[in-house]
Amino acid sequence: MITAIEGVLESRGSDYAVVRVGGISLQIYVPSSSLDRLGPIGGRVRLHTLLQLKEENLILYGFSSEEEREFFKLLNGVSGVGPRLAISMLSHLSTEELASTILSGDSEALTRIPGVGRKTAARLALELKGKLEKGWSDLVTPGGAGDNGEIVAALTALGYSAAEALRVVSVLPPSPEVDLEEKIKLALRYLSK
Repeated sequence: MITAIEGVLESRGSDYAVVRVGGISLQIYVPSSSLDRLGPIGGRVRLHTLLQLKEENLILYGFSSEEEREFFKLLNGVSGVGPRLAISMLSHLSTEELASTILSGDSEALTRIPGVGRKTAARLALELKGKLEKGWSDLVTPGGAGDNGEIVAALTALGYSAAEALRVVSVLPPSPEVDLEEKIKLALRYLSK
């Protein structure tokens, strides 16, 4: 198994990068979030990879972190979610946003991702909720437990999607002097802009 690639970035497309390793150039399918982090053409890059055999083709998928690669494996393990759809999902939402969205049961946010219908969104929530609660719960509350989790819960109870709530929580000041109620008010002000 090829678990990582390090080399020179030769080119990039909308969903792939070409990396030269030694005398070989490899086309690696990458979520757009990871593509954005690769840097300039000609620069050195390192990607965590997963090699899959599809029919008679070897396809290499690359990720900016091991966490993203493991989440790709989880998504790809759901019936009806292939590698292309899993890449698309990771391109539209971060691993934190996906985990929170799935755990909160916000299937509406998932259906906004191209290729994810209502049945697939429901299947993702059903098949992944238990796995995410066990191994990925620390992703859901950036910066650990505490107020962030309560803020996300309050905002989702008010009708905001988990993805929106997580985005707002990530920009809130981490000041311990500000109480929970004030942080929720700040979050609501950010969301109303």
